[in-house]
Amino acid sequence: MPFSDRIHRRTQKAAPLLPKDHDGGGGEFGGSSFAGAVFNLSTTIVGAGIMALPATLKHLGAIPGLITIVMAGMLTEKSIEMILRFSKAAKTSSYSGLAEDAFSFAGRNLLQLGIVINNVGMLVVYMIIIGDVLSETWSLGIHHTGVVEEWFGLHWWTTRSAILFLTSVFVFAPLISFKRVDSLRYTSALSVVLAIVFVVIIAGITIVKMLNGSIGRPQLLPCLVDQASFWKIFTTVPILVTAYICHHNIHPIENELKDPSQMKSIVKTSITLCTSVYVATSFFGFLLFGNQTMDDVLANFDGNLGIPFSSLLDDIVRVSYAIHLMLVFPIVFYSLRLNVDGILFPHAVPIVYDDRRFFSITAVLLGLIFVGANSVPSIWVAFQFTGATATVSVGFIFPAAIALRDNRGIATRNDRIVSWIMILLAVSSSTVAICSDIYSIVNGTEEAEA
Repeated sequence: MPFSDRIHRRTQKAAPLLPKDHDGGGGEFGGSSFAGAVFNLSTTIVGAGIMALPATLKHLGAIPGLITIVMAGMLTEKSIEMILRFSKAAKTSSYSGLAEDAFSFAGRNLLQLGIVINNVGMLVVYMIIIGDVLSETWSLGIHHTGVVEEWFGLHWWTTRSAILFLTSVFVFAPLISFKRVDSLRYTSALSVVLAIVFVVIIAGITIVKMLNGSIGRPQLLPCLVDQASFWKIFTTVPILVTAYICHHNIHPIENELKDPSQMKSIVKTSITLCTSVYVATSFFGFLLFGNQTMDDVLANFDGNLGIPFSSLLDDIVRVSYAIHLMLVFPIVFYSLRLNVDGILFPHAVPIVYDDRRFFSITAVLLGLIFVGANSVPSIWVAFQFTGATATVSVGFIFPAAIALRDNRGIATRNDRIVSWIMILLAVSSSTVAICSDIYSIVNGTEEAEA
């Protein structure tokens, strides 16, 4: 059994895990429900990545793009199934403990570092997008006004830094102070509902425009006009992995279940739900905007949609998505805090038993994310770099490597085949994506100097 799990289990004997409701309710916590776990896991999955998926259809074509989205979901489900099965064999209750069992302390620390980089990157992106939607953003030298500034005009409290500060203090700080992931089940349910509302709105707009004949036939296959367009296909893989990443919250959710044997069904239900949302969003988003689809489809909702009440629908889409990200933020932050604590204090008692450590790490991490959101000039290149490195490692490379290592002798032939597919796909696509980003940055710098 990994050392970190032995420490955790010895601590549990001395103080059973959260015997009272630490969220302030004061009641007994009997374990989380199936529905609550599905909502929490689905919220972990559906984040900023959903807005990049319509653009994957622009690069891949509608048919290959939709097939790839479904296949990415199937690979994600398989990788999580392997994590759960190997964790049970290793008698560990954490992803980092499983990595330690397979690759000793070095493997545990490397995995935790990958989760930290992935989660920090995602949370910074979430906060930046919230600032873009509610306050303002600049794109290609053009100023785009946010909805709050549109509604109330320019004041100190409608500026970007003020809105992000107020959001951090009055929304994020209370939500990330919960010590149980199950305490977020209601906000997670609302975030899933908002994601579905987005799908319904975008589908409705598309159908209306189809009926009035203002939408053309979508591009069904990739348009490979040059070498760059061919390599662009591979850069979509890190985006798809980022869209499905949830591995860092699998064990925290499972550990709080009334019946842990339900976890496999919970994963299947969540992946199916999220894949359905992703397919619908990608299809209708690409059908609606065609080759004008932006890398962030939310940017397409910043003008006239060509239907009645266009401005109102733009605002509903943008505000609902901003609220959705606010509710996703704490569920991703939860695993970030656990892994930062695991790196800094590997032999200490679990963080939930040490209030000073819990709130100190929480405050520092929130402050760093706030500073990052106000400092990073461009999010999407950074997002792709994160997806091509830390995210594919956490989602594909580590599960596959653990299965191939097979310390417990339980890997099947199918496990090994799928593991090699995941590793080859992750390494090849990540290499291409990183090289493509470097080329874009260098080329962009040369053009700017010229």
